[in-house]
Amino acid sequence: MKAILFVGHGSRDQEGNQQVREFLGEMRKNWDDSLLVETCFLEFERPTVKQGIDLCVEKGADHIVVVPIMLLQAGHSKIHIPAAIDEAKKQYPLVQFTYGRPIGVHEETFEILKTRVSEIGENWEAPEDETAILLLGRGGSDPDANSDLYKIARLLWEKTNFKIVEPAFMGVTNPLVNEGIERCIKLGAKKVVILPYFLFTGILIKRLEDMMVPIQNQYSAIEFKLADYFGYHPKLQTILMDRVEEALRDEVKMNCDTCQYRLNVMEHIDHHHHHDHDHDHHHGHDHDHHHHHHNHNHVHDHHHAHDHTVQKAGDRG
Repeated sequence: MKAILFVGHGSRDQEGNQQVREFLGEMRKNWDDSLLVETCFLEFERPTVKQGIDLCVEKGADHIVVVPIMLLQAGHSKIHIPAAIDEAKKQYPLVQFTYGRPIGVHEETFEILKTRVSEIGENWEAPEDETAILLLGRGGSDPDANSDLYKIARLLWEKTNFKIVEPAFMGVTNPLVNEGIERCIKLGAKKVVILPYFLFTGILIKRLEDMMVPIQNQYSAIEFKLADYFGYHPKLQTILMDRVEEALRDEVKMNCDTCQYRLNVMEHIDHHHHHDHDHDHHHGHDHDHHHHHHNHNHVHDHHHAHDHTVQKAGDRG
C-alpha cells in the first residue's frame, strides 16, 4: 500500500496547525481510498516526522511518499526531513521511501497571490501608478531560500502590471519589513500592499497583523493594505497534488546547485534540531553530480545567519 505523508512546518500557534489538518482533510477527498494519507509536523506539534512514518508502516504502507508542505527549500526540507527518512530506511529496510519537493517556484502560486491582491480591491492588471507590492517572506539563514523570494518577486512583477514589487522578510535576514517599506517609498510608492508569502496563519502572521497600526502611524502619508496569506486557496491543493503526482511517478527534481548544505552540512544545522544520525544530505533521490565546480567560497553569506539577532517585528517601532 502507498502512503502520502505530508510534513507541515508546525507552529506554536494551534490555529495554524489546525489549518494544515483541515486543508489536508479537504484534499484527502480527491484521492482514491487505496492511498493512505497522513499528516505530521517538523516542530512544535505532533506527530513528528518519525511518528508519522511509524504510523504509515503500522497501517500497512510499503511505499511512503513524503511531501513537505513548505513554500521554499531551506534547512528543513534539505536536511531535517531527509535525515528522518534516512533513519526510517534503516529501521524499515523493506519500505520504499520517495521524497517529494516543497512547493518552490510554482506557476499556481502567482494565481494565489493575484487572488489575494484582488480581494483587497487592487487591480493587478491595471494598478494605480504609485502602488507598490511588498512581498513578505518568513526569512531564514539559507541564501537559496531567501534568493527564491527575490525570484518570486520578480516573476510577480512580470505577471502583473505593478511597477514596484519589492521583497522583504519577517526576520533573520535583511531587508526586514521597515526597510522594505522604505525602499517602496523611495521608489515613489504612495500606497503599499503587504502581501504575505505564507501558507497558513501562525505566530508571524499574527505579529504582522499587530504591526499594521504602528506601521500606518510611522508612515502616515502612505496608505497601507494587508493582503491575506495563502490559506485554503484551491490552487494550493493543485500545487500539492502536483508534488504528490510527480513523487508517485518518481520524477522529483531538486535544486541542488546552490545548496550550501552539500558543502558543510553540520555547520548549517540549526542548533535546536539535534539528530543522532549522520547527515548524508540525501535528498531522497540520486544526484551523482560532482562538486568540484562548487569550490568557490561559500562562506560569503552565511555570516548573516549569525550576525543578525532575530528582531521581533514588534521591536522595530
